[in-house]
Amino acid sequence: MSRKPNILLITSDQQHWNTIGAFQPEISTPNLDRLARQGTTFERAYCPNPTCTPSRASIITGQYPSQHGAWTLGTKLLEDRHTVGESFQEAGYRTALVGKAHFQPLTSTEDYPSVEAYPILQDLAYWRNFHGPFYGFDHVELARNHTNEAHVGQHYALWLEEQGCANWRDYFLPPTGTMDPTQTYTWPIPEKYHYNTWIAERTHSLLDQYKKAEEPFFLWASFFDPHPEYLVPEPWDSMYDPEKLTIPSLTPGEHDRNPPHFGMTQEEEPDFSHLAETGFGIHGYRSHHYYEYGSKSRLTEYDKKKLVAVYYGMISMMDKYIGKILDRLDELGLSENTIVVFTTDHGHFFGQHGLQAKGGFHYEDLIKLPFIVRYPGRVPAGKRSNAIQSLVDLAPTCLSFCGIPVPHAMTGIDQKNVWLGAVDTARQHAICEFRHEPSTIHQKTYIEQRYKITVYYNQTYGELFDLEADPGELRNLWDEPGYEQLKAELLLKYIWAELGKEPMPMPRIHHA
Repeated sequence: MSRKPNILLITSDQQHWNTIGAFQPEISTPNLDRLARQGTTFERAYCPNPTCTPSRASIITGQYPSQHGAWTLGTKLLEDRHTVGESFQEAGYRTALVGKAHFQPLTSTEDYPSVEAYPILQDLAYWRNFHGPFYGFDHVELARNHTNEAHVGQHYALWLEEQGCANWRDYFLPPTGTMDPTQTYTWPIPEKYHYNTWIAERTHSLLDQYKKAEEPFFLWASFFDPHPEYLVPEPWDSMYDPEKLTIPSLTPGEHDRNPPHFGMTQEEEPDFSHLAETGFGIHGYRSHHYYEYGSKSRLTEYDKKKLVAVYYGMISMMDKYIGKILDRLDELGLSENTIVVFTTDHGHFFGQHGLQAKGGFHYEDLIKLPFIVRYPGRVPAGKRSNAIQSLVDLAPTCLSFCGIPVPHAMTGIDQKNVWLGAVDTARQHAICEFRHEPSTIHQKTYIEQRYKITVYYNQTYGELFDLEADPGELRNLWDEPGYEQLKAELLLKYIWAELGKEPMPMPRIHHA
């Protein structure tokens, strides 16, 4: 078999950084714990945007959302963007994605067609005959769901039918399915039909193929959980007692020094019309406090506890199927020559700072990620590193490990020597962007080892936190006396970091 290293990327969706049992005793994740024992955990990993499409597009392009163009939800990563999969294919690798892609919007237009949109999304005849190519993946098996969403279709629905689940529509919302939209916490779908089972089974099949053909591979197993809605099958729904969990909550007065919209999220009847708030969906500012769920117009105190228990249950169930994938690697004798990376696309609020879900709040809870790398005999085992990582670094680093030239358009940093433990750090900062129209909030955050600063388009307010002295980010230093010089220095660093987000320059040819 070729000794080119394989790459297995395993991702969750919207997972808080502090939800791995090896480092947080209230949750059970024995298989992620196994990865942590066998590899290096990077405790300062960041997303380039705290929403799905931008971060996922950054994973495969090695660029920031403001560069690759898929800058928010509802945008599309154009097919002419070079992806890491194309570089792997050119080097003789097989490439595949199983699970969630979300590189395209749910709405298709003549100018920006989308196969992840209605009606193609639910045209099973189409998906029966389509497995790629798709953004550099020669084989894809896709779905678009977060638990019981009505979007079910694509390859997952075909698999359900192949498994003999003729009534699969009963487990999904109308108009595709018939499930009661008021159902909360317990998802009636049997575990054998859950998409975790599907992702693990199809990943197994591809690993078997690659082993038999002796082909190197870049394979992405892309899980949907623990992205809300908060639903999980029995017995995972009752695995955790809400009364025994630490439930994050607002610290009184913590928003007093923050930009105005922070405190407004905690008001009984907030008015965000000046921010062009047009709805109460998951990315609306009002929803961060109210968070409509099932038939509820806002969460009760019990809900705030129970949703944490179910969120943890979703992670623990997913962990089981991640373990099955790792076990298959072992059974096939592929583990020693496979770089396994586990991470997520962005974080999550489940009460921290009085907030729920995700959106325009760049706290560590939302932009910091779980991030583990395993490569037996090469990446140090059982190590915890505070070297800053970014999802834009994944593509160039994986290519570097495989001896494949990194395209000049990729602006992520090659972290190979950091992962190997040969150097302490490769980057001095991370940048996170957020812009979600029609809202007028548009912000960017610069994070270094100790400090982080957030600036807003056309605004004089901002955020400055000392992560060493104030890891909970409860005291915004933006307008604090005595911090003027630090703020000025960080703003200058941020400006130069922004200017440095240009594509890698072409090499200068001596005397040319």
